[in-house]
Amino acid sequence: MSEKKTYIDLFSGCGGLSLGLYNSGLWKGLFAIEKSSDAFETFNHNLIENKNHFNWPNWLPKSNHDINTVIKSYANELKLLRGDIDMVAGGPPCQGFSTAGKRIEDDSRNKLIKSYIKFIRKVQPKIIFFENVKGFTQKFDKNKIRGKVYSEYVKSALEYTPKDKNYLGYKVEGRLVDFSEYGIPQKRTRFILVGIRKDIVNKTKPSDFFELIRNEREIFLINKGIGLTNSLEDAISDLLRINETNSPDTKSFKAGFYSKPKSNYQKLLKGNYSKKIPDSHRFAKHSSYTIKKLKYILKNADKNKTLSDTIKERFNLKKRTIIPLSGSTPTPTITTLPDDYVHYCEPRIFTVREYARIQSFNDWFEFKGKYTTGGKRRKQEVPRYSQIGNAIPPLFGEQSGLVLNKLIS
Repeated sequence: MSEKKTYIDLFSGCGGLSLGLYNSGLWKGLFAIEKSSDAFETFNHNLIENKNHFNWPNWLPKSNHDINTVIKSYANELKLLRGDIDMVAGGPPCQGFSTAGKRIEDDSRNKLIKSYIKFIRKVQPKIIFFENVKGFTQKFDKNKIRGKVYSEYVKSALEYTPKDKNYLGYKVEGRLVDFSEYGIPQKRTRFILVGIRKDIVNKTKPSDFFELIRNEREIFLINKGIGLTNSLEDAISDLLRINETNSPDTKSFKAGFYSKPKSNYQKLLKGNYSKKIPDSHRFAKHSSYTIKKLKYILKNADKNKTLSDTIKERFNLKKRTIIPLSGSTPTPTITTLPDDYVHYCEPRIFTVREYARIQSFNDWFEFKGKYTTGGKRRKQEVPRYSQIGNAIPPLFGEQSGLVLNKLIS
């Protein structure tokens, strides 16, 4: 097998994309940049310590980092990487752009787009793989004067060749992709951008990525033993609350056991993971009233749709999004808030492990840190549900890794 190609994972989160690239068998990480200590703890545990997937450089401490600090403190070291990096992957945090949130144009996280551009210009990888939410392609309509389409800004900034003769620029293509069409049991549409450095663009072009990944998805998924479309039940029906025990990491909570796999998707993600208790399969503590309410919702509400005003009024519910899910279809896009959803057949919210299955994380991938957080702490802490909700589905990352390798082979 030829030598693995080298990449850097920016805004890596807990490691969804890097897990996919690891699973492809074609890529080796150099380092990752992630600001959250919570997310980096999960990333470090699985991909650095357990899988030795990174050739971490001595000049960069192996910990969580802010991208702006890295750019400022290690400018020379980054420039010296030119010619050695095949890909820079990952996109800035999406909350400021998300249509599921408040879409604040002046959200400080939106400024990380410029930091991303700075990093690319210093390192100049052969290819760029960038992911963000669907809202990244939409204007901020509330501000008619300064309304921006950030996807167009990124594209023009990467294609532009400045006076600096050392920067060559990129040919860039960006499209919206629905991950449910690639084996993920979730209708999750994201903006994917691929850039190829202008000096190596010859027979391949960025648009080839989208054609190849779509044309090759069926054979990829057949080889994995699963189909193009997988339902929520396909993903998590072996994790039902049939038997329970004390949670291994929080004794005051109950956790569930595995039952026998009931789908090829479950067999794929469980693999040879041999523990009887799935990692992070801790059940929420619902009151008797909450259980009664959730039973009513499961019986009377429309599946995969937010609750009707009639049901909300019946229980005096003020929360905007509460969606009881269907087991027979992919889920809507999961968010970082587990109480947005009701389990398809049990009166409860999902566990962290069920969230991970929906996002296609392998069962051996273990999550670290708090399970949930709230209030002002949500701005500083990234608990397990949020780590998963923010991630790129590893199964799509794996397919991307195979195709991206072909673009520069």
